[in-house]
Amino acid sequence: MIRVLIERQIAEDLGSHYDQLSRELLQKAMHSHGFISGEVLHDIDDPNHRLVMATYRNVSDWQRWYGSAERREMLETLEPLMEHEEKITIYEH
Repeated sequence: MIRVLIERQIAEDLGSHYDQLSRELLQKAMHSHGFISGEVLHDIDDPNHRLVMATYRNVSDWQRWYGSAERREMLETLEPLMEHEEKITIYEH
């Protein structure tokens, strides 16, 4: 089992729009092969800093979702709302 942490810095005043699109992306990820769980967190000190925590069965399952057309399409709608590229870190037990 692996945990994928995705950090995103959202542009000022675009948080609510981002939150809606991010929930849609997470809902799609939930149907991907090997997905176990996921949640989105807000930084207490920086309301524009978001952290997505997703658990997958293994790295191959994550890579399949990461490279999917569905994720790329959704990310194209999210990227204009972000101040810079997302940072992804993968952890394992």
